[in-house]
Amino acid sequence: MSLKVLVVDDSSFFRRRVSDIINAAPRLEVVDVAVNGKEAVEKALSLKPDVITMDIEMPVMDGISAVREIMASQPTPILMFSSLTHEGAKATLDALEAGALDFIPKKFEDIARNKDEAVNLLQQRVQQIASRRALLRRTPIRPISRPTGTVTSRIAASRVEPATSAVKTAAPVTSAARFRASGKSYQLTAIGTSTGGPVALQKILTKLPVNYPHPILLVQHMPATFTAAFAARLNSLCQITVKEAADGDMLQPGVAYLAPGGMQMMLEGRPGNTKIRIIDGGERMNYKPCVDVTFGSAAKIYQDKVLSMILTGMGADGREGARMLKAAGSTIWAQDEESCVVYGMPQAVAKAGISTEDLPLERIAERILVELKRH
Repeated sequence: MSLKVLVVDDSSFFRRRVSDIINAAPRLEVVDVAVNGKEAVEKALSLKPDVITMDIEMPVMDGISAVREIMASQPTPILMFSSLTHEGAKATLDALEAGALDFIPKKFEDIARNKDEAVNLLQQRVQQIASRRALLRRTPIRPISRPTGTVTSRIAASRVEPATSAVKTAAPVTSAARFRASGKSYQLTAIGTSTGGPVALQKILTKLPVNYPHPILLVQHMPATFTAAFAARLNSLCQITVKEAADGDMLQPGVAYLAPGGMQMMLEGRPGNTKIRIIDGGERMNYKPCVDVTFGSAAKIYQDKVLSMILTGMGADGREGARMLKAAGSTIWAQDEESCVVYGMPQAVAKAGISTEDLPLERIAERILVELKRH
């Protein structure tokens, strides 16, 4: 049985182009098109498609408003088409916060090296998010008040004394499960993610306290024009400080460093005196930034002192970097399948036996604070 897709765009050329690509996939079928957000809302209600592709800028009703209305009346997996500009980045992040599950650049040449690769990627993205209706019942993200005070006062952190009891589990975590600290000590937190990551990171980071005790590295697969806007958004919502990483940044407690799009983020130095190095993304690298690169770099410097996790995302990026961290004695957790937009990256580390715990998104921040004895 084919997955039903509703294509929404005010350009007849783009509607036709996207429809042709989707209809070329054996399991996909475009059941209708809409020329603006208002029409999209009406057709989502009447046709109940499995997936909607949505433009952002349209007459009558824009894509972001349409996403909000659809998610309120007929929750449906939505894939946004975005322009790779600063304003396009802000609008796309708004759409994700409104409930869209994923985004893809509107200019196909920006996402692939050739036409066939771009076609396959679009078809794959549509199929990947089609089965994630259960996620659409998630509670909406609500911005929290940012505390007053200087940046210096916000990143001042006290060290955490670990608990003496230890527990390891790979079993699914229920909402009633009680966490216990493992007893390990840490000097760095590292998080890798891709599809579904912007919402997942926001849910986790907004729950961390202003005096979070060590630096945080964030690797999110995202275009170069998006990461500065995403870091700024997270910084405005979080108690910790969030910034796009820059070459030469010295790691500080209570600061999260987001790897810039199109580049690779590595570390040099020693614990307590570690510097970020931003290098060219590399022509042969599939991911820019790449979780494996950053995690592997962290393993060399911090050895067994890294608390790391792999969140929702397509593919297997992070598996080899997580393997290096585990070999050095560090801790690796994975987001559970039920709460992932795409259970690719977490599944890769779980199947390889690298992660020690599978955690639902809603409880990852809680688990972090318990592990650091700040619950």
